[in-house]
Amino acid sequence: MPNESDTPRAIRSIAVTGEDVVTAAETNRTSDRTAVLRVTPPFSGRMRARLHVRLDDEVQEPAAIHIRPERLLADDTPAYPRPAETEDELRTDPDAEYTVEHHREYHEAAVREWRDAVRNSILDSVTLETDSGPHEITVHVLG
Repeated sequence: MPNESDTPRAIRSIAVTGEDVVTAAETNRTSDRTAVLRVTPPFSGRMRARLHVRLDDEVQEPAAIHIRPERLLADDTPAYPRPAETEDELRTDPDAEYTVEHHREYHEAAVREWRDAVRNSILDSVTLETDSGPHEITVHVLG
């Protein structure tokens, strides 16, 4: 393929799905696994970054680029809602009656809102650290 390279500096933009970014961010907040958006060589001007969950014993392919989802999100992206926090919110609401079922529904709604906020917080660009220094690329969100 023309214009392919083994250096990440060949990349001008990456395409990611909003769902991959959300899933990676949520995985990192709710489990002991590490999720990234991975770009693999050969590199060219436009690349696709795909969800990748790293295994504990996995050796990272040296040429692959692993982008933590947090690097793709605006600084004001809300924190992930924890069950204890949503329980406290519900219990302190004078207009709501606390039940386990109501808490489950309330928490699920808070997680849906967080996922929407993450999708809307994806940045237009990100800086990659390369062997020859920082390299800024454009981020295109698919879907």
